[in-house]
Amino acid sequence: MNAEKTVLSFKKIPIAKPFIGNEETEAVNRVLKSGIIAQGHKVRELEEKFAKLCNVKYAVAVNSGTAALHASLKAADVGQGDEVITTPFTFIATANTILMQNAKPVFADVMEDTFNINPEEIKNRITEKTKAIVTVDLYGHLCDYDEINEIGKNKIPIIEDACQAVNAEHNSKKAGSFGNMAAFSFYATKNITCGEGGIVTTDNKDYAENIKLFRQHGRSKMSAYEYVNLGYNYRMTDISAAMLLEQIKKIGIITDKRIGNAAYLSEGLGKIKGIKVPVVKEGFKHVFNQYTIKIEDNFKLEREELIEHLNKKGISSAVYYPKPLHLCEHFRKLGYKEGDFPVAEKLSKQVLSLPVHPHVTKEQLDLIINVFGELE
Repeated sequence: MNAEKTVLSFKKIPIAKPFIGNEETEAVNRVLKSGIIAQGHKVRELEEKFAKLCNVKYAVAVNSGTAALHASLKAADVGQGDEVITTPFTFIATANTILMQNAKPVFADVMEDTFNINPEEIKNRITEKTKAIVTVDLYGHLCDYDEINEIGKNKIPIIEDACQAVNAEHNSKKAGSFGNMAAFSFYATKNITCGEGGIVTTDNKDYAENIKLFRQHGRSKMSAYEYVNLGYNYRMTDISAAMLLEQIKKIGIITDKRIGNAAYLSEGLGKIKGIKVPVVKEGFKHVFNQYTIKIEDNFKLEREELIEHLNKKGISSAVYYPKPLHLCEHFRKLGYKEGDFPVAEKLSKQVLSLPVHPHVTKEQLDLIINVFGELE
């Protein structure tokens, strides 16, 4: 083995790494040279391409996944005194955006297998104040939308937090097309990225038009300085859109590589006592924004000890998420307490995510499997 290969073999395997090439660099340079770098024709092109990807009528680009969620809640007319049902086992933006609309997050516990919101728990929390349901396609596995949409019965809007699930499917139907609206994120760790960015998909023209107003200070499309409602500066730039247009061209490669890496890890780790590998339910395409295992009580090391051990072996790992949202201080003030959502609380103590992105090599996957195997 030569010196260069020796150095490479001892580099730490990162938990995430963007799949970006010369195409993105050249696309951004063309935008910079064009002189039109804010929201322009590249954003419109992205919206058209992304709507086609998700097989929906409309897509509205914004500057983050958080903005996409916030805009979706605003379009659903969520406001003061309303309740929005969602999961406590997710990134904080899912619930914070509900608070941003002066509404109350009403948490419902999750499933142990997919980590997603439990439809039966949703049913138990619907009241006359329920204004929307925000689902989360956690780690890249879609929720059970057949049952969830039946609960909503087109009377309660379903907002799909698909921030981790671009290109996921259930029975060939794409993420972003299951709810009344869906929010996506293009943050640096997502399967396709522009650093920061988001988009809302919908088949409802009124929702789409309301989100377009909301992302640009509530400005009317009839006049540059005519404002019809409260809005924010949630615009996406043409710089970001140019990157994403190139990323969309690669989405098949990115998705297939993640799925292949995940399958390889599951084959090796699934034989190890005390490790539960991710579930992929029949008919679903899991896109593995995160490859998340569960560390059970009969595993040799505690989770924190395992993280330290992996780190010493050059393997990055991360916990998504170490604390369910109802135990965060500003949600505790709403009356939530430990024990309210036992499944989410249990999972928060078990989950651990491992590298699965397209840059991970077979040699590195073997290293991960072997390090776990040595602990049996």
